[in-house]
Amino acid sequence: MYFAYGNPSPFADSNYDFFDNLWRAVFPLMFIGLALGWKYEKIGGYLVIIGILTRFIVSIIITEGLSLHMSIPLIAGILYLILGYNKNTTH
Repeated sequence: MYFAYGNPSPFADSNYDFFDNLWRAVFPLMFIGLALGWKYEKIGGYLVIIGILTRFIVSIIITEGLSLHMSIPLIAGILYLILGYNKNTTH
């Protein structure tokens, strides 16, 4: 899906609006964060949360509406952070 746009670089093609380009910047952060979270929970959690919350905040400010389906990876990012911080306190 990410490469279906033709050019995966965000903001490179002026045919897409701001929200399409923002998603094109957020999706790699989210997928990299979900993959890194298997080994490095804190880094993965922060990448997922920062990417998705950025999109949520911009959506609220510009009143495009929230993409609630993205709350599922957001929950995964939060769980990565909980696991990462809990792992450090138990050792």
